[in-house]
Amino acid sequence: MRLHGDREPHKPQRGTTSTVGATCTSGADNEVWSYGPEVEMICKKYMLLREEMREYTIELMREAHEKGTPVIRTCFYEYPEDPKCWEVDDQYMYLCAPVLQADCITRTVYFSKRKKWKLLDGIDMKAARHGT
Repeated sequence: MRLHGDREPHKPQRGTTSTVGATCTSGADNEVWSYGPEVEMICKKYMLLREEMREYTIELMREAHEKGTPVIRTCFYEYPEDPKCWEVDDQYMYLCAPVLQADCITRTVYFSKRKKWKLLDGIDMKAARHGT
């Protein structure tokens, strides 16, 4: 969920001849605008979504720390009383449903009736159903 990590090209550490106290840099740009306007718009959309989910994420992290609960949860973990959630094996909460086939542009996702859902496009899901 962060905009950093290992990037090419690798450069040697600066500031010392040993690894103690050296600054390690990759040399690659990591600002969202560094990759052009189209990529910047996509990155901004998901950065704003991440901000909207901040409180939810903090709560998940608190529960993980205090109770040992997983941050990434299967649907049946979150809704054990919903029998359909025990059958869903290809999506997980936040509600993430990865696309696993090449050239696929839609997929079916199950929404438990135990919760009111609001999708990224603003559509409210109020009852148990499948969406695409």
